[in-house]
This record gives sequence, C-alpha cells and structure tokens, in this order.
Amino acid sequence: MSRIGKNPIALPQGVEVKVDGNVVTVKGKLGELTQELSSDITVKVEDGTITLERPSDSKEHRAAHGLYRALINNMVEGVSKGFTKELELVGVGYRASNQGQKLDLALGFSHNIILDLAPEVKVETVSEKGKNPIVKLTSHDKQLVGQVAAKIRSFRKPEPYKGKGIKFVGEVLRRKAGKSA
Repeated sequence: MSRIGKNPIALPQGVEVKVDGNVVTVKGKLGELTQELSSDITVKVEDGTITLERPSDSKEHRAAHGLYRALINNMVEGVSKGFTKELELVGVGYRASNQGQKLDLALGFSHNIILDLAPEVKVETVSEKGKNPIVKLTSHDKQLVGQVAAKIRSFRKPEPYKGKGIKFVGEVLRRKAGKSA
C-alpha cells in the first residue's frame, strides 16, 4: 500500500480547492496553482481535508496515487506558506546582486551572468562583509523554485577540493584531499 497516497491533506484557513474533472486548482493568499491528474485517480474534498483514491493496486496506480498526493500537498503548502531556497556563493570575488527580477552573478568568468527570473519567483541577495553572498529565492510554486535554483547552481557547481562554487545553504559537500607534499 502507498503510505503517502493514503494520508489525507489538511486544508489551512484561506485555502480553496476546486476539482474540475481531472484538474485540481488550489487558491490561497500567495497565489493560484493548477495540476492535471491522471484520469484514474479520484480526488475528494470534504470538511477541510483532501483524500485521493485509486481504482486498483496495480503498480501504475500505486505510483500515481503517491505522486499526485505529494503534488497536491505541495500546492496547498505553497499557496499558504510558500517555499524558499537559499544559495551560497563560495569563492574569492564571487558576487551577486539583483535589480528587480534580474539577477547579476559575478562568478570568475570574463563577463557577469545576468539571469531574468520568472515573475512568480521573488529574488533577494544578501551580501555581508566577511561572509559569502547568499541568493534567496521565494515562490509559491515548489517545482519552479527548485528549477531556478538548480539553473543558478549549474553556472558554477561546487568543486571537491576547495569547495568553490554555488551551493545550497546547509548542503554538505564531499571533499577530497589535495596533492600531498
């Protein structure tokens, strides 16, 4: 049995869920998200909880059951609380700044990298003296925040010897010993 799929999703105050055929729409204070479901999975909204049911115990139905429950839960959490990813720039001369939705990264290349972000993602850069610059990404869409964070990280992945590059705050890197003298 899918342990995740069986769990009901509690709806916080101010969150509305509308099921129209196989499209689920979740609306909250931070925004609105929609997700198209497989036609096999049925969604029921009753007195402040959402439950998902599957027609059989086949492998495809079990997988879809847990997947769509997790996706809908992320939508509910996103429109009520939001999601935040923090990236840390480790390296001498690595800088980050933003003007509105344009993120300007100096990562040791000949030119700065300028990234236009989607309007749903709010970006904030923190640069304190003596500390590594931090880029904070916030949105109600978990998938979009993760995708943007992965794109920024891909510009300069952390290397295993000195740890230079862009890493997630709290990420533990596998370090290697350098040449021994």
